[in-house]
Amino acid sequence: MQHRNSADPFTPTMSPVKKILIADDEADIVEIIRFNLEAQGFQIESASNGVEAVEKAKKQLPDLIILDIMMPLMNGMDACVEIRNHEELRHSMVIFLTAKNDELTEVQALELGADDFLSKPIRPKVLATKINSLLRRSSSDDSNQVVESADLRINRERFTVFVRGSEIMLAKKEFELLALLASKPGKVFLRNEILSQIWGTEVIVGDRTIDVHIRKIRQKLDLDCITTVKGVGYKFNPGT
Repeated sequence: MQHRNSADPFTPTMSPVKKILIADDEADIVEIIRFNLEAQGFQIESASNGVEAVEKAKKQLPDLIILDIMMPLMNGMDACVEIRNHEELRHSMVIFLTAKNDELTEVQALELGADDFLSKPIRPKVLATKINSLLRRSSSDDSNQVVESADLRINRERFTVFVRGSEIMLAKKEFELLALLASKPGKVFLRNEILSQIWGTEVIVGDRTIDVHIRKIRQKLDLDCITTVKGVGYKFNPGT
């Protein structure tokens, strides 16, 4: 009997078993993904349209959701918005899988809160690698760290942000970006550093994506706690 190498990058090492929801109206694609991921020990559920995907996601609370963009009843973009607005799904990772591979679609997907974007046709090993990478990153980000500064309180474990005692709802990437900056007050985070830590090295996004997220964070917090270092990056101001 052949034993799988423990160093195999395609073998999930997390425990307990991770749940993945696949939403795609093409049954053959769902089965290809299911076959490859179940073989690696993931628990798989599927949906054939956006409405079903949102309903199943809310009931099952998967660790990761794979969303096709062009689906009946509700497209993947709208489904992602619904998922990101559901409190109990704020920890779930989202990957868009689509035949639309233009830059504008990818940017829109990432700005909606997706964690990654893959174009069809499917490459099962690439998909598996990205899934494992995202789940490892999500697991390592779970900590009991609470960041407090003046009127702001950030709880990374609970994914919550409070300003003067009132909870502020941030999208997943907005939260991750704020938590990153606040983790080292006063440090200037370079743009490339932010892109690498928040979006990963395999996801191509531009500077505009960072700027859009920073603008949204500032609007929602209504605090002067993030400073732009022109031409360099951003830093978090403690005590402001």
